[in-house]
Amino acid sequence: MFAFSGILNRPPGEKSDPAFLEYAVSLAGDGKKRVCFIPTATGDSPSAIAAVTEVFLGRDDVEFSVVTLFTQPSVPDVPAHLLTQDVLLVGGGSVVNLMAVWRAHGLAPVMRECWEAGVVLAGWSAGSLCWHRGGPTDSFGDSLAAFTDGLGFLPYSNGVHDSLDDQPRRRVYREYVANGILPAGYATEDGVALHYIGTELHEAVAMQDAVQAWWVEPSPNGGYRDEPISPRRL
Repeated sequence: MFAFSGILNRPPGEKSDPAFLEYAVSLAGDGKKRVCFIPTATGDSPSAIAAVTEVFLGRDDVEFSVVTLFTQPSVPDVPAHLLTQDVLLVGGGSVVNLMAVWRAHGLAPVMRECWEAGVVLAGWSAGSLCWHRGGPTDSFGDSLAAFTDGLGFLPYSNGVHDSLDDQPRRRVYREYVANGILPAGYATEDGVALHYIGTELHEAVAMQDAVQAWWVEPSPNGGYRDEPISPRRL
C-alpha cells in the first residue's frame, strides 16, 4: 500500500512531479508492469486522465490502462481487469463520491481481493484516504468534515495535505482524533508518502525537502499527541 499527499499549491503551469507515481510502480518489482489508473474521485475528469497518462505514455516497461465508471464502465469486466493488474493508482478528488461509486459498482470487496492477491494499491489525497478508516475531507463543502466510511484496509485514520496554511487541515485532523471522532492515524504533509507492508507502516518517503509525516493519537490526559516521522528523501 502506498498512500500520499500530492502538492496542491504549485506555481501556475508547473507540472505534477511523477516521482511518487514512479515509486508506486517500482513497488511491484522488476519487469513489465500492468498499471491501471482509476480517476473516479474526479468523476473521471479528462484532465486528470491526461496528466497521469502522460507519465506512462510510450513506456516499454509499463502496460498502462484507465478504468472509468462514468457513464458506464470502460471495460467489460471491471473486477477481472483490476485483478490482472500489478499496480492500481487511485487519483484525488472527492473521497465521499469515490466510495459511493465504488460501492454502487461492488468494487469494495474487489479492492480487498486485489490487495490480498499482492496488487500494489496506491493513491493520493482521496486515493490515500480511501484505504484508511477515514480522515478530514472537504468533499461535503468548503469546511472540513470527518469522513469515517473508508475501506479500512489500514486500521488508522489519515490526514492528507497536513501542511496547508490556507486550510485548517492540521488542526481539524488533530481535533477529530482528540475527540474520538477519528481513530489514531498517520498524516502526511504535501510531498510525503506512507509505504505500508500489510497494515504496518514500513517507512515514509518524500519527494521534497523539509517535510514530514506524523503519527497522531489521543492523549491520555485529553487532547492529542503527535509524533513526527522523518521521511526518506527519494
